Amino acid sequence: MNSKSIYTRLYALASGTLLTFFFQTASAQQGVKPLSLNEAISLSIQNSKQLKVSHAKVDQATASLKEANERQLPDVSVSGSYLRLTQPNIDLKLKLGDNSGSGKSESPKVNQAAYGMANVSIPIFAGGLIQSGKESARYLAEAAKLDVDKDREDVIQNTIAAYSNLYKAKAAVALVQENIRQSDERVKEFSNKEKNGLLARNDLLKAELQQSNYQLALMDAENNLKIANLNMDIMLGLPDNTTLQVDSSTFKVDNKVDGRGVAEFEQLAYQNRKDAASLSFREKAANAGIKGAKADYYPSLAVTGGYVAAYIPNLITITNAVTAGVGVKYSLSSLWKTGSKVAGAKAKLAEVQANEEKIVDNIHLDVYQSYENYLLSHKKMDTYIKAIEQSEENYRITKNKHDNNLATTTDLLDADVANLQSHLNYAYAKADALVAYNKLLQAAGILESNNK
Repeated sequence: MNSKSIYTRLYALASGTLLTFFFQTASAQQGVKPLSLNEAISLSIQNSKQLKVSHAKVDQATASLKEANERQLPDVSVSGSYLRLTQPNIDLKLKLGDNSGSGKSESPKVNQAAYGMANVSIPIFAGGLIQSGKESARYLAEAAKLDVDKDREDVIQNTIAAYSNLYKAKAAVALVQENIRQSDERVKEFSNKEKNGLLARNDLLKAELQQSNYQLALMDAENNLKIANLNMDIMLGLPDNTTLQVDSSTFKVDNKVDGRGVAEFEQLAYQNRKDAASLSFREKAANAGIKGAKADYYPSLAVTGGYVAAYIPNLITITNAVTAGVGVKYSLSSLWKTGSKVAGAKAKLAEVQANEEKIVDNIHLDVYQSYENYLLSHKKMDTYIKAIEQSEENYRITKNKHDNNLATTTDLLDADVANLQSHLNYAYAKADALVAYNKLLQAAGILESNNK
């Protein structure tokens, strides 16, 4: 084989290897998606099944409003028939003249008939039933729109919580991996010392046991990360194999309350909470429902008009028969049947009013609890920062003592575990503080306006 052929094969092999490496790298990176919190919120709103259900309810309420408005429009009906008849016995009381002069009359032969009519009815008064129906439907449509706004805030808060859980899962994996790296180095160091007779076999086994425990902890952390990642993929409408990269700068530590007290947040809640506003519209709709129920006590009045045409061969032809007038309808049974309808409408109003009183208490408790939880999250972060400083210093001192045979291996391993736990606690506290702050905004009814 000549040298030119050898170079050609080597070039082809190298090219194939590079292309394979390129495509593998590209495919490995294809499923990785950097994700900011705002992008996550936007995608979750677009793909939320709950919001789709809420929007469908708005469409239903809007259709009901249109139907209520159309009740005041004229009712127009057109009907007609063509009939074939047997040979009926017709005895006309109005005697027909006999052309033959015999004085006898002969009944006409009728075997078919046709007629058509058109009627128009324009309601004038229905005891307030139409107007109260329009009013109730309008208020319910507004309440349905406010329910969408509330559900949207629930989706935003759930997305923030899921985003924080994903951050916590990734932080746990990273910290445990770092501890495994340090544990591997410690096992190697202890193994060398044990071989040289500088360390007891039991101390090496303790280090190896901790190494195994860290590996088990890593398995749990990676499993939690997969579940948290899949949960975010489902919420955002992304393929299940999409690996998400959260923005760690979102979880920076700062005091976002800016000196505002709980009373200020509670006042904001009474002004901006969508669930409270929705109940207010439902109360108005319930009042309109009472008016509609009482409408049965009154008669209904309408302007009517019509046109009739008929043709019966050998008997009669009717054209241009136009009718116009006023129609009145009243059901006497409404005197004893309407009371139960009114009582039902009043009970519905009482239920809405009770829910309004209930939501006032819920808002007071929700805002207070969310505010205290937010303050607590910041206090925890301050404590965990000190705990990290203390655990790192404790580990440094304990390691120095252990290197000088002044501390046991158990003391060293315990110090290492305490150091890992302090870092985990701080990472979790940062994520929990973000969730607590946005929960406070949700309780105050201003979550969506602060995440645009």
